[in-house]
Amino acid sequence: MNKFRSARLKLGALALGLASLLGMGGGEAHAQDGPAGAASTATVPIKLALIESLSGPFANTGEAVFRNLLWATERVNARGGVALPAAAGGARPLQISRYDSKGQNEEALSALRAAIDDGARVVMQGNSSATAAALIDAVNKHNERDPDKRVLFLNYSAVDPILTNEKCSFWHFRFDAHADMRMAALMEVLRGDKALKSVYLIGQDYSFGQAVLREARKQLAAQRPDVAVVGDELHPVGRVKDFAPYAVKIKNSGAQAVITGNWGNDLTLLVKAAREVGYSGSFYTFYGNAMGAPAAIGDAGIGKVVAVADWMPNVSGALSASFYKAFRERFPRPQDDYVHLRMQLMIEALAKAMEGAGSVDAVSVARQLEGIKVSLAGRSASMRAADHQFQQALVVGVMDKQGTPGVPFDVEGSGYGFRVVRDIPAAQTEQLTSCKMQHY
Repeated sequence: MNKFRSARLKLGALALGLASLLGMGGGEAHAQDGPAGAASTATVPIKLALIESLSGPFANTGEAVFRNLLWATERVNARGGVALPAAAGGARPLQISRYDSKGQNEEALSALRAAIDDGARVVMQGNSSATAAALIDAVNKHNERDPDKRVLFLNYSAVDPILTNEKCSFWHFRFDAHADMRMAALMEVLRGDKALKSVYLIGQDYSFGQAVLREARKQLAAQRPDVAVVGDELHPVGRVKDFAPYAVKIKNSGAQAVITGNWGNDLTLLVKAAREVGYSGSFYTFYGNAMGAPAAIGDAGIGKVVAVADWMPNVSGALSASFYKAFRERFPRPQDDYVHLRMQLMIEALAKAMEGAGSVDAVSVARQLEGIKVSLAGRSASMRAADHQFQQALVVGVMDKQGTPGVPFDVEGSGYGFRVVRDIPAAQTEQLTSCKMQHY
């Protein structure tokens, strides 16, 4: 019996006791204990605040993140919680509280204030680089102003490179590969597509989307100067309901491929519109392997939709397969099939850092996170102390039918999965940083 199945047996008895603690009812799971000192420290959970879009056009992405983080905390709690010394409360469970940013920066900042008031000292966010930038600034100011209530910010998906370069912060740790790293991985495949002569660049009009297109132009010029950019445009984030006009322009441009960092409904609706207008080119994507995109494009995507990720279900190896099967057992509905190894590694790194620090003090935990190494499902990664950018292997996959060689698992019950065509070691995905961080 592997360790994931063993952990699941423990979860059955644990789940009822943790249901209200972890917010499994789907509502906002605020703290159950009173103010500091009102309860024995041995019974006080370690509060983690998830600040994410839980309503509006990207609610599905926020809920998908919550499932990942919930599963990760369940695994830590199933083994007894975070092992701290008696003076720090002994073994303590992790508790996630949910705060809806509604896709708005101001709402996210209000959620941050509420989370701090509720006692959270670790905040987690990722589904918007613009929101992440606002949170970094707010956390920096709060920690300077109120050192007794310092907060750490763990970022699992906001990948604008600036966040660990010009805007790097001692209090911020990014566990996803940033956009330039992801683009370089995509170029590993695109560079070998000698038949490709023209591409269309399209993205969401905010910091991340702009960064993706900027880096696409830069890397194409350096690595494939023979490829012409025949279209280059940005569209509003989360507000386009009909992508047919964009799809028609892409088709009429004659582009053989599309490069996009779109995510959530902005990606699903784009690829669906492209299929409906008869576009037959390829898609080089950051997130085309999830959230409805494979089902939306169907057979037309076989061999033509390329995606990059830190891990995919069809990564080879028994440990990887067991990890994925355990998640699917925990969340069996096809629409809940969205698992990211980096989110699991993030929680494992946090628990390990707290145990290494012997406390939940933000400075002590941050120092432990700097340079921390974690492993899970046969994959390993580490945090670079210089800029707090996670260093991990990246994989590139190509869409294919489930059951074909290399595709034992599909995505969201669609019948389509991603065959891994590149597994790039962490040493090759690492990039230089311009971060000049003040360490504490």
